[in-house]
Amino acid sequence: MKSNLISGLLVMNFDEALDFYTKKLGFVVVEDVSMGDDRWLTITLPGNHDSVIALHEARTEEDKALVGKQMGSYPFLGLDTDDCIGEYQRMKGLGVKFHGEPDVRSYGTGVMLEDLYGNRIFMNQEPGG
Repeated sequence: MKSNLISGLLVMNFDEALDFYTKKLGFVVVEDVSMGDDRWLTITLPGNHDSVIALHEARTEEDKALVGKQMGSYPFLGLDTDDCIGEYQRMKGLGVKFHGEPDVRSYGTGVMLEDLYGNRIFMNQEPGG
């Protein structure tokens, strides 16, 4: 049996979320299929198709209230990188909001950032990586 992980993320607008995740964070589109008045839109990091994020456009007031708050004060996503400082500088230059600068800890060099709605994402580079 093949196992893949698909996580969902509520967004206010498919196109603005797709633009942010692909052009600023470096994700790639896995699938983008029109489904009448809806859309099946999945993204992942380059070279990784075992874990994807399905973007879901918030339509109800209840869903809209959750956009940007889906994990509260915790990061909803962790990104592993080979160059935390380089990615931090690249993304900061593109206007990505960060909570401070990369910090070296026992588990690696990491920094918290936000997506365009305020969801927190932790980017980390393993020690020696």
